[in-house]
Amino acid sequence: MQNAITELEELTLTNRAKGFLKETAKWCKFLSILGFIGIGLLLLSSFFISTIYASMPQATSMPFNLGTAMTIFYILMIAIYIFPLYYLYQFSVKLKKAVTSKDDEVLASAFEMLKSHYKFVGVFTIIMLSIYILAGIVGLMGAIV
Repeated sequence: MQNAITELEELTLTNRAKGFLKETAKWCKFLSILGFIGIGLLLLSSFFISTIYASMPQATSMPFNLGTAMTIFYILMIAIYIFPLYYLYQFSVKLKKAVTSKDDEVLASAFEMLKSHYKFVGVFTIIMLSIYILAGIVGLMGAIV
């Protein structure tokens, strides 16, 4: 078993694998930048959403200010989505640097960012699935009663 660990520590990347990593870094950077643009648009629209909902006639019959609630919701979504996008962007930058400089520490740091990205997305997915299940149970309880 010790032999397998030693072999794994001496993992080398072929030119083909380096090419795949470079291409992956480009796509990750593209997707993260698109995500940051989306967050910017969401932030911009969060400033105007309160005014839009205030001008609607049915908004006065609500027990709370719908525009303010939507603004808070948008800002909460921005706060949630900024972390995985930041991790993805850092992964792409560090991966590109690691492949060009052939630095193992930078490569490890890049994969740490990828791990953080997927860990965040995984935990968020578990939370959302739990909320969906809870909402389904509450909905069924309401239908039974």
